Amino acid sequence: MKGRPGRIRIIGGSLRNSRLEVPDLPGLRPTPERVRETLFNWLAPTLAGVHALDLCAGTGALGIEALSRGAAQVQFVERDPRAAQALRANLARLKADGGAVDTADAQAWLQTAARPFGLVFMDPPFALDLWSALAQGLEQGGWLAAAARIYVESPRDVAPELPANWLLQREGVAGEVRHALYRRADGLPLS
Repeated sequence: MKGRPGRIRIIGGSLRNSRLEVPDLPGLRPTPERVRETLFNWLAPTLAGVHALDLCAGTGALGIEALSRGAAQVQFVERDPRAAQALRANLARLKADGGAVDTADAQAWLQTAARPFGLVFMDPPFALDLWSALAQGLEQGGWLAAAARIYVESPRDVAPELPANWLLQREGVAGEVRHALYRRADGLPLS
């Protein structure tokens, strides 16, 4: 199937069963459907009206799923221009209002003027080992609301170094992927 795009589906909400076109790009690894289903079951009580950030968005499946399930707005950040363009095309085709895409390196983007988000999806390319750097950028840059939820996806055997005030709420393993949901607590030390 080299050179042919794939497709993944949105599993819940107003866009349920919609298909996302996925370009064939090196390192692009969409979050598996069963992991997304678990994550959005965890997030269900907190999604309505939330402003979310899909950092290292890739296909944008996490952010689009959030829009489908009631998020007010999702900011997507993706460094690969082809992936960002595919994401824009999927948002337009699905008429997914509330989604905005920036083509930018996540670390550089976090150096811009911050606005706080209530939900962040952090699923960087595994080979780049960016978890700790992105977490510090989010925390120190003012990108997180007081009780923000942060979803972190990493290889099964990797325990990213995250700020001490990110409290683990839920976690699971699917195949070679560890997925975890954290809640930011104000007033706790950062390291």
